[in-house]
Amino acid sequence: MKISLNWIKDYLPALDASPEEISRAITFLGFEVEAVLHSGAPALENVVVGKILTREKHPNADKLSVCTVDVGEAHGGVRTIVCGAPNCDAGRHVLAALPGAVLPGDFKIKSSKIRGQVSDGMLCSTDELGIGTDSEGILLLSGEPALGTAANDVLPAGDVVFDVEITPNRPDCQSHLGLARELAAWFKLPLVYPQSRFRGLAEDAPERRDLLAAVQVDTPVECPLYSAHIISGVKVGPSPDWLQARLSAVGLRPINNIVDVTNYVLLEYGQPLHAFDAARLGGDARVSPGGQRLHIRHAQAGETLTTLDGKARALEPPTLVIAGAETPLAVAGIMGGEASGVSDATSDLVLECAIFKRQTIRRTSKRLGLSSDSSYRYERGVDPHMALEAARRAIGLILETAGGEVVGPVFQVGGEVPWQREVVVTHDYICEKLGFDIPAEAMRAAFESLELRITREEPTEARGPAWTLAIPSWRQDLDRPIDLVEEVLRVYGTDKIPATPLTSPGLLAEDDPTVRFNRRVTDFLVGHDFNECASYTLRSGEELSTWVSQTAAAELALANPFVADQSHLRPTLLLGLLEALHLNQSRGTPVQRLCEVGRVFIESNGQTHECASVGFLIAEDTTTRHWLKREAADFYTAKHLVAALANAAGIDFARQPVEPTSGDFLGWQDGHAARAGDLEKLGWKARFGLLDLALVKSLGIEGKVYAGTFSILPEKLADAQTRRRFAPFSLYPATLRDLALVVPAALPAEDLRKQLQKTARAVVGNAFAVESVALFDVYRGESLGDAQKSLAFSLVFRAEDRTLTDDEVNAAFQKIQDELLASTGYALRK
Repeated sequence: MKISLNWIKDYLPALDASPEEISRAITFLGFEVEAVLHSGAPALENVVVGKILTREKHPNADKLSVCTVDVGEAHGGVRTIVCGAPNCDAGRHVLAALPGAVLPGDFKIKSSKIRGQVSDGMLCSTDELGIGTDSEGILLLSGEPALGTAANDVLPAGDVVFDVEITPNRPDCQSHLGLARELAAWFKLPLVYPQSRFRGLAEDAPERRDLLAAVQVDTPVECPLYSAHIISGVKVGPSPDWLQARLSAVGLRPINNIVDVTNYVLLEYGQPLHAFDAARLGGDARVSPGGQRLHIRHAQAGETLTTLDGKARALEPPTLVIAGAETPLAVAGIMGGEASGVSDATSDLVLECAIFKRQTIRRTSKRLGLSSDSSYRYERGVDPHMALEAARRAIGLILETAGGEVVGPVFQVGGEVPWQREVVVTHDYICEKLGFDIPAEAMRAAFESLELRITREEPTEARGPAWTLAIPSWRQDLDRPIDLVEEVLRVYGTDKIPATPLTSPGLLAEDDPTVRFNRRVTDFLVGHDFNECASYTLRSGEELSTWVSQTAAAELALANPFVADQSHLRPTLLLGLLEALHLNQSRGTPVQRLCEVGRVFIESNGQTHECASVGFLIAEDTTTRHWLKREAADFYTAKHLVAALANAAGIDFARQPVEPTSGDFLGWQDGHAARAGDLEKLGWKARFGLLDLALVKSLGIEGKVYAGTFSILPEKLADAQTRRRFAPFSLYPATLRDLALVVPAALPAEDLRKQLQKTARAVVGNAFAVESVALFDVYRGESLGDAQKSLAFSLVFRAEDRTLTDDEVNAAFQKIQDELLASTGYALRK
């Protein structure tokens, strides 16, 4: 919220602190000052009041004028100045920047020739002076200020505006008066409350039931107080300068005197108000027996309302509306309707002041996607005991700025709920919670400065007294003794907390298994030239329906989403990665490898599992030109990376069955993607391969995209974590043997490799080690026929304590061949 210092001084006339001191005070009181903005003219040297004596057309330029300007004897008397403004007429008082002046933007003024004519200065516009945006004409001064007077002496005094972030628990400070209370307590100054010339309807005031005949509230729980005053004979027009200046200072655009007054009181008291044009309420005694009336009710199905922002909005139950005799006039507590708003032709007003249930306003604002200054305050809480006083304040300002008179009847449905809240707190309790002593007199002064009235003070067996405090209605956040501890400390000053040694015992513990897993897989992928991404955990329902499944879209929907495009929990990291890839491609950034780690939510058999997950994608390079291109990524690239990710979780991926994808993720290309694992049985699952070409293209992504994901339940990570230990390696050389076998064409090479490795290790036993068994060649040809193929493996043998001899290796190798051929029936390829 923006707070004007000039405005605050209306309530704290004795405040003479600097903006820096006030900003510090606001911070120590518990609010954040995001910015301090200074308005008004900066210090302007050599810019003085002058009077244009003559104006002649420039001999060499159609749009320039040559003016003689008297700037006073002290500044050289009459000077010749060339000006391009259309309003530099003779006889007008202006501000002239003389040579040596430096205007905002480091614009230095000096004598110069303009189209052959000497110009000894410049006549200034508001834009050039830094006090406005008008650059079409020069600033014309009202009255006849003395020539040579410094610019800063005739320009309006500036203001200081504090942009303050108010915490949600302090709705009373969403107003100038509320923050003035806080500053009064801090600086120990008296607070002057605003006074209104209207204190109630006169006994002899005329009645105008033709303007408003009745007010009816159908839902008193949602609208416990509704008042309506009729003001007749107003004249709508521009607000006075002081009112426009106040609103402009805090970022509001002045509209007219009626609307400006309601906005002013909103920012002064924090109480929303709304003014209806009485002639546009709808309803006529000749048509509707009830005549013109206000009806606070729920919207009916099919009703619509064009609000003041010009948008037609569909209303439906249980939206609370302010209706006329037939149709809605305003969305209660949020925004008025265009049809009943105040216009230049308005002469009679109905001023609404109401209290609405905060949950009702919050629900309606969210459903309509409509927020306003009024709804912002109603959602956080408005002081019901200040509402009618705010209405009287607004009426007084309307009478002052727009004329007219208040006529009867005054309508009030409901009333102020009786308020009586007392909290008992002791001096020792406060000291105990703070951890240091504060004198009882200082506590008592803090309570009184915050208008927390002490109704009873009693001695206790401890050092200090016990106080019973009456809590004012605007402090609905105070209802426990601990709350008062904070109030004392805020006013006493957190900077006065004594310094004490702090002992903080260190806690030795290992990182969570999920953290360690995330760290390992991130390091691995980044080391393989991937760029790490971070995307939102929430995605849109349309994405899930398209890329995952309708079931996932139904199960992962949030009950109360904030925005439409973040309404579902993500079941996969690929959606965010694809979004990042599209963004990079659209900006011409040559990024092909992206990865991400994070939480995903996977629906399985009616249950939703929260999993630790890692995902990556590799895009085809369709733009970069190379004299020699590297081998493109393929299905096996993705499989190799997923295997490494699974191994980081303690899973031997090579032992897991792999099968084509189906069902649980629609985004894979048929025949070019595979899956492994089972979330229900094994606690993990993996998917890898080529993403669906049509879906990828629909996102605007060029080329093929290979991807992989690995997701695991966090408890399985805890089971899988084992500390790696160093094993000494042999210093002796290895011995290599090759073995080629003719096998059926359909036999997976990995199956044979595992069988060969098992046989070799059984044959060798503990004599020495079979260090590795690896496939190095696959051959198909006419000599073998279509039904067979040849697989060639290399076997590496090594001993830890000696160099192996050819005899012992050959003997073992021959026995391996014999046992393998006997058990499989395969043939050696010669």
